[in-house]
Amino acid sequence: MPIEIERKFLVNTSVWKPLGLGEAYRQGYICSSNKRIVRVRIAGERAFLCVKSVDDDSSGVVRREFEYQIPVNDAEELLELYCKKPFVEKTRHKETHNGKLWEIDVFHGENDGLVVAEVELASEGEDIDLPSFVGREVSTDQRYFNASLQKNPFIKWR
Repeated sequence: MPIEIERKFLVNTSVWKPLGLGEAYRQGYICSSNKRIVRVRIAGERAFLCVKSVDDDSSGVVRREFEYQIPVNDAEELLELYCKKPFVEKTRHKETHNGKLWEIDVFHGENDGLVVAEVELASEGEDIDLPSFVGREVSTDQRYFNASLQKNPFIKWR
């Protein structure tokens, strides 16, 4: 069964600067709750349908994840017909630090001003060396889940 083990951190933008252009992401949610989501994502020239769930006994960093590439035209139609607005829009940057791939998301639109770094792990207890640009960990703070950002965008927090 596919499992995603991911930790998430706020990014100190006075320390981190993008190394390149990154890849544009636009995503919406067909359904979302605290425990399960069905997401449609367009990432550059590719599109994906994803189902994620969190078990009741999970710490929040471990999720079941089923992700499948779909035609971009299908994703566009799903986004327009079945996903609530606003969409979550971001630019994803990828950087390697001490052998780990870090994905840094710079949010736009309703979530402008938010920058979050994620790293996937092999096990929940895996030790990681944090890059200098990461700040406070928000792995279990549901406000920072992308599905939550669709319902309660970052600009409304201020």
